[in-house]
Amino acid sequence: MTEHEDKKKAPNPEPEHAPNGAGEDPAEELDFEPEDDPSRLVEDEAELGSLGAAQAKLKKLKLELAKAKAERQEYLDGWQRCKADMLNARKDLLAHATRTSERSKESLALSLIPALDSFDMAAAAEQWASVNDGFRTGMEHVRTLLLEALSAHGIERFGREGERYDALLHDAIEEREDVAGESGTVVRVLRVGYRMADRVLRPAQVIIKP
Repeated sequence: MTEHEDKKKAPNPEPEHAPNGAGEDPAEELDFEPEDDPSRLVEDEAELGSLGAAQAKLKKLKLELAKAKAERQEYLDGWQRCKADMLNARKDLLAHATRTSERSKESLALSLIPALDSFDMAAAAEQWASVNDGFRTGMEHVRTLLLEALSAHGIERFGREGERYDALLHDAIEEREDVAGESGTVVRVLRVGYRMADRVLRPAQVIIKP
């Protein structure tokens, strides 16, 4: 075998490394981290600051909203209480005015009843028929006017012969069996009664048949 053939078959020697990294890929050796950008840090801090401020403002707005709702409810409750108090006061005032009006009417009626009793006694006397016609007519007209005035205020007379006896309306002075009429009825009216609506101002004095 020739020397030329031996060289041809001999394995290629490994390439020797270049000293000091000569021959290596520069991209593989340039392994570095970029330095932080100060302007970017300032922007990030500004964004964080803005977000914190927004959250704080939102929290403040929520507190103010809750406070406003509580105050609104307080004012609403107070207004409702005032309205209820006003309505109650109005009802009390109207009730008081009604009672005062009724007492005034009762007082008026009680002051006129004795005068009407005098008219009734005079008209029931035997001498009444002998009184001058003009005078008698004038007195009866006055009596009628008084009764109409009482009626205009809701005050009425009651008590008639023949009506059923009612302990709430009649004051039975006497019981008589020797008179005509049905049992338990009024056979004679001694003094008429007066009432205002359902309130009896004075019961009628009567004689009844048991």
